[in-house]
Amino acid sequence: MPLPRLAVTAGEPAGIGPELLIRLAATPLAASLIAIADRHVLERAAARCGLHIELAEDDGSVQTERRRGTLRLRHTPLAVDEAPGLPDPRNARHVLDTLSEAADGCLAGRYDAVVTAPLQKSSINDAGIRFSGHTEFFAERAHSDVVMMLASPELRVALATTHLPLAAVPAAITGATLTRTLRIVHAELRSKFGIAEPRIAVLGLNPHAGEGGHLGREEIDTLIPALDALRDEGMKLLGPMPADTAFVPAQRRHYDAVLAMYHDQALPVLKSEAFDRTVNLTLGLPFIRTSVDHGTALDLAGTGQANPASLIAAAQMALELVAHRVTCSSSPPGGEARGEAPTSPGANQ
Repeated sequence: MPLPRLAVTAGEPAGIGPELLIRLAATPLAASLIAIADRHVLERAAARCGLHIELAEDDGSVQTERRRGTLRLRHTPLAVDEAPGLPDPRNARHVLDTLSEAADGCLAGRYDAVVTAPLQKSSINDAGIRFSGHTEFFAERAHSDVVMMLASPELRVALATTHLPLAAVPAAITGATLTRTLRIVHAELRSKFGIAEPRIAVLGLNPHAGEGGHLGREEIDTLIPALDALRDEGMKLLGPMPADTAFVPAQRRHYDAVLAMYHDQALPVLKSEAFDRTVNLTLGLPFIRTSVDHGTALDLAGTGQANPASLIAAAQMALELVAHRVTCSSSPPGGEARGEAPTSPGANQ
């Protein structure tokens, strides 16, 4: 049976990404792994990790098995050799070229999914290129409205806003943006995770979800009207829920995913309990994209000691989502309605 083709970008060449990719290749993961990176960066990373990796140019052919320690390669050359721990803006275009190849390859059907290692946003911006992150880049490349989600085996958290200053968050949350975001999350929980009737817990923006307007009116004026309108369409939505109690075990039994209003409202909970097992997903794309939930760890770069657990988890989740997509596409109409998530947080754990 053909192995799924996973494109894996190496991220910032001066960070831990290349070493994580080498350690991923050393696992028995049942996938055709196509590294989108500079060959020499990977060879140097393998040497630092003390691992032998066989690199072969990707010719697009089907693999039915992959030996541990092998990688196919889409060579994307650096502008200058990397210095571990010291990102060089001259390599910013190289990083973006790897992302472009991954996205365009997925859109063209060359890859079944893309898995991304961490990059250094500041280095790309220092090169004079406007860049706010993987999520936004892929959204623009695919002309898609997207939502960021982080998921562990126990919990899924989507974000209504992502990389915004806290002062800018209230103005960014409108009835229209909430409606768009919840529709994407609901559709993707059904299509990618196989949850027939997703239950989504929506957090309030203010402490105690506004406490009846005494701690802010955003819940009354914006959140509740939007949620009620979507409930009228048949969505199963809880909330607005106070963020300080939404994650207790008794509450988790009642939902399949959480929508948080801003980045740091929910992600500390997720990362504190499952940092090495959490995966970043981009919902709303016409292809599967997963990633690590951490940064470039420049202080560890070049030591060969970085933990590959999150990249391995991202690759495993990509495979599960690919398998689910294949199963659904081969099922009779409505056959996916009985499906369950490949990893089943909340009530499904």
